[in-house]
Amino acid sequence: MTIWVNEQIDACGILYTCIACCDETQALECHESFQDNLSDYQKAEGWTARLRKVETWDEVPVNALKLD
Repeated sequence: MTIWVNEQIDACGILYTCIACCDETQALECHESFQDNLSDYQKAEGWTARLRKVETWDEVPVNALKLD
């Protein structure tokens, strides 16, 4: 099983937002939204939107919104 994990991370590496799902299309749309919603200030400060794949729900951050 592939689980897609979308994360918004600040310049210090703190995870601020996380959504995980099994649907690739939904994950890609979410990632695009995460990127679009970062302000110019956040980008300049080093915030990033990251999309990664994991194989088990155990690898998903505990505070994530999990869509199945």
